[in-house]
Amino acid sequence: MVSFDIKDKVVVITGAGGVLCSTMAYEMAQLGAKIALLDIAEDRIAAIADEICQSGGDAIGVPCNVLETESITAAKDAVVARYGRVDVLINGAGGNKPAATASPDLSFFDMPADSLSWVLNLNLLGTIYPTQVFGRQMAEQGFGCVINISSMSAYTPLTNTVAYSAAKAAVSNFTSWMATHFAQNYSPEIRVNAIAPGFLHTQQNHYLLVNSDGTPSARGQKIIAGTPMGRYGRPEEMVGAIVYLCSEAASFVTGVVLPIDGGYNSYSGV
Repeated sequence: MVSFDIKDKVVVITGAGGVLCSTMAYEMAQLGAKIALLDIAEDRIAAIADEICQSGGDAIGVPCNVLETESITAAKDAVVARYGRVDVLINGAGGNKPAATASPDLSFFDMPADSLSWVLNLNLLGTIYPTQVFGRQMAEQGFGCVINISSMSAYTPLTNTVAYSAAKAAVSNFTSWMATHFAQNYSPEIRVNAIAPGFLHTQQNHYLLVNSDGTPSARGQKIIAGTPMGRYGRPEEMVGAIVYLCSEAASFVTGVVLPIDGGYNSYSGV
């Protein structure tokens, strides 16, 4: 019998203080998963964990810097000490910044090296490092599931977001590579997939989508025009695919990047 049940699965979420990943945490906890929220924003994840527990769920907040392997290892040890295993790793840490985004005020040639490195490292190495640490735990267990967060920009690079687009394309490539590597070298019961969210209107990308006077930017107008469903996605609309990929219903699914985009990636513009 096909099962989408994730009750009692131990789910580790990096970047759990963000809008998208905190939404995953709340929704998955309501379905009975045990949630470990990892982030550098200690107060934020502590508050989310408290809210989940007060609602009858099971969650812990674990401070973690995804670019420091010692920090990730300490977080992994804390999760295993609490729950005994790791069933799912969601690599949600990521982001962009204006200083790594081309604009009328900042040309590609003048982008600061440290800003480009920050975006590339956070999105790519911030996915690889946690997968190394938690993947070792899964290899020892003989089972597990990793879900990465790619992007529409991984398919066709978006204008201006040079480092972010490159990093997310690399995340998609890493997803395929690691799916093969884990299955062939450690266990076919360890699956690695990704989702590619379409356009969500969040605090992170607000500066790209909305003008200072509150009207839609030219970029925002193009996004809506290029999305057949004619709107931005909502964070909670990403969760169904995550639940599916975590569940036994996806037991023969590995190495895929699943778009959740309102049709954006399917539309030629004509």
